[in-house]
Amino acid sequence: MLAPMPSELRPLVKRLGLQPSSSPAGRRVHEGLSGSASVVAAMTGMGTAGAAEAARRMLDAGDVDHVIVVGIAGGIDDRLAIGDVIRPGVVIDGASGAEYRPHPLGEHTDPPDQGALHTSDEFIVDPDRVAALRERGVIAMDMETAAVAAVCEELGCPWSVVRAISDRSSDGMADEAVFGLAHPDGSPNLPAVARFVARHPGRIPQLVRLGRDASRATNAAASAAAEACRQLTP
Repeated sequence: MLAPMPSELRPLVKRLGLQPSSSPAGRRVHEGLSGSASVVAAMTGMGTAGAAEAARRMLDAGDVDHVIVVGIAGGIDDRLAIGDVIRPGVVIDGASGAEYRPHPLGEHTDPPDQGALHTSDEFIVDPDRVAALRERGVIAMDMETAAVAAVCEELGCPWSVVRAISDRSSDGMADEAVFGLAHPDGSPNLPAVARFVARHPGRIPQLVRLGRDASRATNAAASAAAEACRQLTP
């Protein structure tokens, strides 16, 4: 399993009872068992480059039967609520336009009209661009899944994605300034947070809400991913 940020990895580790490992499969690697299946969870950091690197490292480290990308996503379909879990029918690489179709998890088959997940290193908030993505059937956006999918398909490994909605474009709370409050590995950039709060004290309630919503989404994604892992158990 691959999770971009520490906040996305922690609840997954807790639900599966994983333990720290010295495996070379990625950063902050944890291992354990789900039934009779071995599970490895690693952090990728934010963005496509880190995600591709972590996926390749994990697949090169040993036999892997299935990769699951776990984490949060920004919703652009207003029918989605905070904490809703999505398993998109297609993942679109925003840079190349390539499309990747996730593999079913166990006996679970996603409805064909669930929509698309768009992956890009850009933090897209422009209303016209968001509207254009929505017209293409995109329901949510992230920054890692397509990169993992590309590596998995190159190396012949089945893959899936479980994401939960942490924010919505229509709410107008997540912007470039907020995005800059995290380091590339997803950990908080505390000096940037301090400067932001000093300059924009009126946005403190907004940050609190974003944090609360992100926590709700990470827990929802982790629960769904843990259940998916059980479906993959022989």
